[in-house]
Amino acid sequence: MMTIMSVRLDIAAVRDCPGDGGKDEILRTIGKIAHECYQLDAETVRAGLAAREALGSTGFGREIAIPHTKLDDLDRCVGIFLRLSEPVAFDSQDGKPVGLIFALLSPAKGGVEHLQALAEISRFLRDDNMVAKLRGASGQDALYVLLSKQRERRAA
Repeated sequence: MMTIMSVRLDIAAVRDCPGDGGKDEILRTIGKIAHECYQLDAETVRAGLAAREALGSTGFGREIAIPHTKLDDLDRCVGIFLRLSEPVAFDSQDGKPVGLIFALLSPAKGGVEHLQALAEISRFLRDDNMVAKLRGASGQDALYVLLSKQRERRAA
């Protein structure tokens, strides 16, 4: 099974969220979760994600987005995963609203590490079977198992 090995993902950073408020509200929510889970400054995270979105949407199609930014306060890549109850417009390449969001926060100096993590997440979310499981998972614990290495341990 494919897992995202290079990204730290706390269970508290895996959430079901309403989709109300649109893209800006989602980026604000990611900032709040980054503060709660990884002690990062919420506004710095939101602003970094918004600046990256201004360069072009991170909604890569199939109702999935991978917003990302680099931050000075990090020494390794961390992730936040949101499953929205109502998809939101994200200026995606295919024009579809987004319902699954995997935010990647990387160290400012981690160029290669950032690209590798982005590639891993992208490959993971291109797997139609995995995406279907994520959409149908029964809650936070089930989502976390799908997204984490625990799946490998349980299979062993």
